[in-house]
Amino acid sequence: MKTSIVYPARILLTSLLLLWLSGCSTMSAQPVAEVPARHPVESVVNSNVKYAVDVYDPWERMNRRIYNFNTKFDRYVFLPVVSAYEFVLPNFVEDGISNFFSNVGELENFTNSLLQLKPTATATALGRFVINTTVGIVGLWDPAEKMGIYEWKEDFGQTLGHYGVGDGPFLVLPILGPSNLRDTTGLVADSAIFNAIDPFDFDDHSDRAVPYYLLNAIDTRHRTAFRYYESGSPFEYELVRLLYGKARQLEISK
Repeated sequence: MKTSIVYPARILLTSLLLLWLSGCSTMSAQPVAEVPARHPVESVVNSNVKYAVDVYDPWERMNRRIYNFNTKFDRYVFLPVVSAYEFVLPNFVEDGISNFFSNVGELENFTNSLLQLKPTATATALGRFVINTTVGIVGLWDPAEKMGIYEWKEDFGQTLGHYGVGDGPFLVLPILGPSNLRDTTGLVADSAIFNAIDPFDFDDHSDRAVPYYLLNAIDTRHRTAFRYYESGSPFEYELVRLLYGKARQLEISK
């Protein structure tokens, strides 16, 4: 008799428990009401401002990999070579080398200023090249600057931008760093123009080319203060991407 009473009671309790659990699961499945935003998007995002995420970067995955490669190359190869360069050479020799390559760069400045129909910049580049090549002894000194004639940098990327060519996708170049499709095209064009001018007769003396470009690369890195991942920002890639575009806009508009 006792067993016959207990057994139905257990069935009843089990059924009630299942019904309660079912009710709980039904209640938890009910959607939670969304809290409306306190402020409209327009009050936070200014349509006239270009934010870091707004830069056109369809190749971001590849660019980030190249950026990381550049970081390691710079840290373990490039900067140690530059440090050795700075340790071995006296400051006045380093300055002379920098002046020499800046003077060679006046050929690029002159060509692109001429293509952009900028008479002042064209005359400045030509004047600096003539003065520094002669008085400055092939550009090892910069007497033009002491005369108040300062460098006016122009490149083919700026020339394209001057005539309305857009930036194109952002692009990180191996070793060379941030760029975009327009400026990369300009870099190739500048190299082609330099090779066509061939001021050091590389066509007949190709053995001069490697030391020239190697020393030029070391000098350029020596004069560049930027160090990877020392910006203090956890979003350095986005920051570099934005600042590069802003800097190029200023250079094109001058």
